[in-house]
Amino acid sequence: MTPKQPTTRIRKSPEQVRAAVHQAVVDLLCDPAGEDLNIPAIAQRAGVNHTSLYRRWGSLDTLLADVVTTRLERDSPLNDTGSLRGDLLAWARASVASIRTPEGRALVRAVILSMPNNPQTQDERAQHFRRRMHSIEQIRQRATARGEHPPPLEQILDQLVAPFYLRAIFGIDPPTSGYPELLVDRLLHDRHPGGPHPDARQPAA
Repeated sequence: MTPKQPTTRIRKSPEQVRAAVHQAVVDLLCDPAGEDLNIPAIAQRAGVNHTSLYRRWGSLDTLLADVVTTRLERDSPLNDTGSLRGDLLAWARASVASIRTPEGRALVRAVILSMPNNPQTQDERAQHFRRRMHSIEQIRQRATARGEHPPPLEQILDQLVAPFYLRAIFGIDPPTSGYPELLVDRLLHDRHPGGPHPDARQPAA
């Protein structure tokens, strides 16, 4: 009788594990069966050991923050349109398109509505948020290098970024057209309330 050969398991690279885990999170969030989202369920769907998830992310909400940030970075590429208004519009339009998808809406709602009370976990989540805001800061720096006068980062967060995520929390899709333009032009006008911001007159790319 031929002895049974041991099963050979293919070892995944760290990036392959990360990609599989991220996809498992998305699949579970969008699953109409409504399976509970937890570390063991994600690990099973991804085909990895749940201890690997705890070692890498530490908690479910930190993992969710990583997934959301990574997906939004992928769906909102940083385009150089030649003007501050054009850059902000490109970013806003891509963000709206991402958030309007069932996947994007589910991800944003999951990470925001699972806000933890653990200060250590909040610090980890803040790091992912700062990573997401790096693209906005790059837009500001690029505008400054052109001689434009971008609004402060906090003002951009309050007037451009926050409305998208507030709608996502409550499941309200942004309008199909004109919404990014409305927010961007209002942001630039409020930066110079005495008249239209000079960058607002630049044509959108």
